[in-house]
Amino acid sequence: MDPVIIVGAGPVGLTLALLLARQHVPAVVLDEGPGKDEPRPARTVVLREDTAALLTRLTGTALDEQGVRWAGWRSLRRKQVTNEIAFDAADPAAPLHIAQHVLTNALRAALADEPLVKVAVDSRLDALEQERAGVTAHTRGPQGTWWRGSYLVGCDGPRSTVRKLQDIRFPGRTAVERHAVAALRVELPWEGRALLHRMPPWRSSGPPVGEVTARPLPDGVWRLDWLLPPGKDLVTPEILLARIRETLTGWSDGTTPPYDLLDTGVHTVHHRLARRWRAGRVLLAGDAAHLLGALGTQGLDEGLRDADNLAWKLATAWHHGPHEALLDSYQSERRAIVAARLRAADQVLPVLRGGGGLRQIVPGAAKGHDTLLADGHLGRGPLGAPGAYAGSPLAPPDLEGEISVDTPPGAPVTDVRVTAEDGSFVRLRDRLGRGTLLVVLIAPGTGVWDRKHWMSAGVMPRLAAAVTALPHPAELLVAECYPGAPAHSVLLVRPDGHLVTALSGVRPADLYAAAEATLGGPAQEESHQAEAAEAGTGAR
Repeated sequence: MDPVIIVGAGPVGLTLALLLARQHVPAVVLDEGPGKDEPRPARTVVLREDTAALLTRLTGTALDEQGVRWAGWRSLRRKQVTNEIAFDAADPAAPLHIAQHVLTNALRAALADEPLVKVAVDSRLDALEQERAGVTAHTRGPQGTWWRGSYLVGCDGPRSTVRKLQDIRFPGRTAVERHAVAALRVELPWEGRALLHRMPPWRSSGPPVGEVTARPLPDGVWRLDWLLPPGKDLVTPEILLARIRETLTGWSDGTTPPYDLLDTGVHTVHHRLARRWRAGRVLLAGDAAHLLGALGTQGLDEGLRDADNLAWKLATAWHHGPHEALLDSYQSERRAIVAARLRAADQVLPVLRGGGGLRQIVPGAAKGHDTLLADGHLGRGPLGAPGAYAGSPLAPPDLEGEISVDTPPGAPVTDVRVTAEDGSFVRLRDRLGRGTLLVVLIAPGTGVWDRKHWMSAGVMPRLAAAVTALPHPAELLVAECYPGAPAHSVLLVRPDGHLVTALSGVRPADLYAAAEATLGGPAQEESHQAEAAEAGTGAR
């Protein structure tokens, strides 16, 4: 089959290409730029635990050494501390803060050693066509040409050419918030700890400062963000320098510490959501499909989740034939999660930013508002926690042997230690991203046994036979424990790390039914795919 065409060489597009290659699917990445990113210290991203682990697996790079995991978080209102959280030095739940160009360069370096991926630089998409058997894309530039692909994914950002060529609407709100941003090397009193300061007490020479955030980066660098008043007033260099001096002076007991200004900018937050994320063989991901970023919710983090969700579904269709329900589930699952995040932000923003009457009827007032903001920045609660695909069309029907564990169906699994089929001890998360289902038996005590003893003992032979009979490649793992799971229970996990179901014991029929549902049911005929492609091309 033809490769998957990926339009856009940002972090989402490069991540998708690597994920596909790990599942033996070739890809072509169309990069309209020269193939490298200019350093911009003020353009940074915050990664949650699972997305940071995903990128570390793909790049083989210790991203923790190129970014900073926050040692803690502090919220201030005027001069009072309202919220303070400390992270253990090795706590993977601490958000990872890293410059975007550092992340992109790590992804590009990994792709340079990947024979299944071709990156075409200076290649700007200007036309695409799709038909029954695949997609054809044309690029202009020094090497303008036609490209043939099995599928095409638009990861080409907010002004997505792919989205426009497919005439997919992108409704939402423009300039929900604006922030002035500066990256500077300076010594601040909270080494390694991020800070949210609301209503700082110092007198500003410009418009009043309602909120400022400080996030640490490596080498003594900090990113500072000032929430700007509504409107389109120009942020001049003089205004920004005054903000920097006043803020640093206010945090340093009246004395401005020496600092080195590295980069500045203005970050505008938009809230938009594409009407459709799939039109036949053409799909959207990342900023091409959604824009969000208020309250610490990072759009890139959600874009990486898009890539992780989509990759194994595309790989399944590429290797095993049309799986229309499986591909459709990408839009159903991911769009629902992002839509819920946008609704939550739109509901609380008027309250958090001092929305008059609304604020007066919300219990908890200032302290509750600061907790909501902290949750958004730290990846917790409705504003920041990874979403669960609770209403997924891939959810299995009622199963006789299904039980409840601490992870609800559709949510990301907990990263426990497991024993692989070769007898080695690994983390459960290390087995993700290979395109295979994971079947995990909870068997206390097996960690001290040699594999050759327990593989032929108890329920293992029957479970191994059930795993071999599944309608999709699967790997059998054994864990001594899992939160909320009783001994001898069996977990079925999707290739992207979301729990399908937990069963009480070895139940081959239930396991097969759950695996088949996870694939969207039996594979469809090619004619069904052609009909969906034709319908999707004309959809709005």
